[in-house]
Amino acid sequence: MYERVYYATHPQMMAGASNQDLRDRHLVSGLFRPGEVVLTYSHGERFLIGGAVPADGVLALPHQTEPESVAGHPLLERRELGVVNIGSGEGIVTVDGEEVRLARYEALYVPMGSRTVTFAGAGARFYLLSVPAHAAFPLRKVTAADTSPMRRGSLETSNHRTISQLILPHVCQSASLCLGLTRLDPGSVWNTMPPHVHERRSEIYLYFDLEDDGRVFHYMGQPEDLRHIVMRNEEAVISPPWSVHMGAGTGSYSFIWAMAGENLDYEDMNVIDVCQLR
Repeated sequence: MYERVYYATHPQMMAGASNQDLRDRHLVSGLFRPGEVVLTYSHGERFLIGGAVPADGVLALPHQTEPESVAGHPLLERRELGVVNIGSGEGIVTVDGEEVRLARYEALYVPMGSRTVTFAGAGARFYLLSVPAHAAFPLRKVTAADTSPMRRGSLETSNHRTISQLILPHVCQSASLCLGLTRLDPGSVWNTMPPHVHERRSEIYLYFDLEDDGRVFHYMGQPEDLRHIVMRNEEAVISPPWSVHMGAGTGSYSFIWAMAGENLDYEDMNVIDVCQLR
């Protein structure tokens, strides 16, 4: 059922790792294939990271296939799901018969216990993030009108950006999933500056709205020993709790950040002074 499985890592594993090793352990690519639902599994917070591109058809979130005792059970039996449409056209997500239309950049929170989830819309590209849950909260569509976008950075420091918190307690309740969208202004290339670390949560970044020849250099590792992964449009990266995460692109872009862990406090982070980076 899962295209790939990513195992949790220790910071000491960074020492001596080749660029290809880093890509193999942390880079998630190939999520958006027309006519398919693609799911990958990360042992960090038990994230499911996926994509669904309906094209001219209708796609369904698969049911569990293993172990044998739960084969055929709903995938969200003990999970919650966040969905964001990053495509150019409107998409339709139907949850247990309830139809929700999502425009570009709009999100949907799907509660634990949902039995059937389908995706439609010729121009839609759905980004999927799921984590284990202990409680079911209401199905909720989140639009720009539901958020209070935060403006951060400046053009002078090449990091002027708008942060929209999509799934966080003050906007949309969840058991442990936190999710948001950051869009960089033209002329800005740095995200999450200054960088930070949060030991109590893993984080996933999906970079998109890049030109075909555009790239993002995503930095990771401990502050005193940084490495980077070169990323293309619509690729995701798994950032462990011990790792700095920040990036710089060849032009402006957007990214979706998603976290899960033992708390839902957006401000739970240790900010790293740029002078500490090596």
